[in-house]
Amino acid sequence: MGLSFFFIIALVLVLLWFLVVYNKLIRMIEVINNNKNQIDVQLDRRFKVYESLIEVVKKYMDYEKTTLKDVVALRSQAKTAQAKGDESSRIQAEDAISKIGVGLNLVFEQYPDLKADKNALQLQEEIVNTENKLTFSKQSYNDSIEQYEATRKSLLESMIVGMFANKLLKEFNYWGVSDDQRQKQEDYTVKL
Repeated sequence: MGLSFFFIIALVLVLLWFLVVYNKLIRMIEVINNNKNQIDVQLDRRFKVYESLIEVVKKYMDYEKTTLKDVVALRSQAKTAQAKGDESSRIQAEDAISKIGVGLNLVFEQYPDLKADKNALQLQEEIVNTENKLTFSKQSYNDSIEQYEATRKSLLESMIVGMFANKLLKEFNYWGVSDDQRQKQEDYTVKL
């Protein structure tokens, strides 16, 4: 009875450890998905703020016609890429919209009446706030991917991932990190 009792206890402990690791990896994947959803919320918010700002500035300049067309075209590209599952193209289109915001701030400086318009100033501030929130959301997303990748590559965890690859082996695209930069991070080794 003594040996079989210890064997049963060891088996129960291994099973508990297995369940804990499996659930931990599932939780990490869900955190990544939630962080990605937060990016989507900020992207939608940013698009709505751009639409509102462009409506306000229409009476001041012709620049908004090109800007609106560019933002709408890029947003359409991003949505199409998202529907196709092409995260790389989606990220490029969304990042291009962020660059438009920088150019829009420079245009504001050229129109004194626009700089004095309360609605335009409020919307311009909202764009800055949204871009800051978007940057934070992207960083949280990238950080959660890093944590997941480090955990799933750990020795014992990788065995569990191998057994349940269809549930636990997920590939995620980083926001704002090129494939070359990501590869350099993954290939980095400490030199002794």
